[in-house]
Amino acid sequence: MEISIIRFPGTNCEVDTYNAVKKVLGITSKILSCKDTVIPKSDLIIIPGGFSYGDYLRSGAIAAREPIMSDLIKKAKNGVNILGICNGFQILTECNLLPGALLKNSTLKFISKITNIQITRNDTFFSKNYDKNQSVKIPVAHHDGNYFVDQETLRAIEENDQVAMRYAEPINGSLNNIAGLYNNSFNILGMMPHPERAIDNQTGSNDGIKLFQSMLKSMSL
Repeated sequence: MEISIIRFPGTNCEVDTYNAVKKVLGITSKILSCKDTVIPKSDLIIIPGGFSYGDYLRSGAIAAREPIMSDLIKKAKNGVNILGICNGFQILTECNLLPGALLKNSTLKFISKITNIQITRNDTFFSKNYDKNQSVKIPVAHHDGNYFVDQETLRAIEENDQVAMRYAEPINGSLNNIAGLYNNSFNILGMMPHPERAIDNQTGSNDGIKLFQSMLKSMSL
């Protein structure tokens, strides 16, 4: 399984993500610069968390216009699996690979805590090792995690079962408590929780392990 991780100025979770993949799956990822124009052959591309370009303009807005994004969008449309975590989720909405936008939290405060999350389905590339509707604990750390989309698109998302995970209780104002979202082909997942920070009980939870294991399992099927 070939995995690439894209780094932008302000990204701060690329090493955590690299280490999580290495520890859980035994796979050495490639860390790429956003200034690259070609992504090497990959089974999975990860856009990790952080604050690309300091979240100026809008979170992810500048990053979504970097040279590497043209090839990312091309590969996404060709079915390559893509995972965007936190700022990565924001970038995926900014480049229109996922619908909607991540607004400022309704509290107008940065939220950093371990959060109860419900996994809504377990039949995708990213979720096969979870149980349907399983409750897990995964940390969040964001100021702009308030998922918003127009009502027509929200209905389509719900009807197509594209919600990947929900907050067990409202934390940031996200519509329908959406914490993670698939595209309509289910090869792209954007999620605000940080699974790479939930791979060891010593840090509060290891419930992120199953997400990484799910991806490896999906590749072997």
